[in-house]
Amino acid sequence: MKNKSTRLECIKMIISSRDVGSQEELLQALQVEGFELTQATLSRDLKQLKVAKAANTAGKYVYVLPNNILYKRSNERPANEMLMTTGFVSLQFSGNIAVIRTRPGYASSIAYDIDNRECSAILGTIAGDDTIMMVLREGVNEQEVRGFLSQIIPNIA
Repeated sequence: MKNKSTRLECIKMIISSRDVGSQEELLQALQVEGFELTQATLSRDLKQLKVAKAANTAGKYVYVLPNNILYKRSNERPANEMLMTTGFVSLQFSGNIAVIRTRPGYASSIAYDIDNRECSAILGTIAGDDTIMMVLREGVNEQEVRGFLSQIIPNIA
């Protein structure tokens, strides 16, 4: 839970889920999530993530992520608990195409994992923010694809 990539994901979740106006406020939120880091490390993380400050609707300046990357919380679960989920929502088939729906922001990482494993049934993927389109080889069995995907997405059923 303490590695840099997990910390960066947690920072994105915190910034997207609430108005954070200072590094001190963000450091406190990260401590609640189990991260211990210095202000200098946080500053470097914010620079790497290209975080900026912008006025919210109330006119208060808060941290914002670039390119509208949003990690909206549907409830008040801790960010580290949310990071444990796969982001998978659904899988549907139509001919030789499969469509995977994910929570916002998860599609590209799941597609990356699919593309970087060998499966002769899948020709390739195209990912958006919350949707993956997979092109399947002609005549492929849906159960074969589900079986392969269950190795990547445990709750695909």
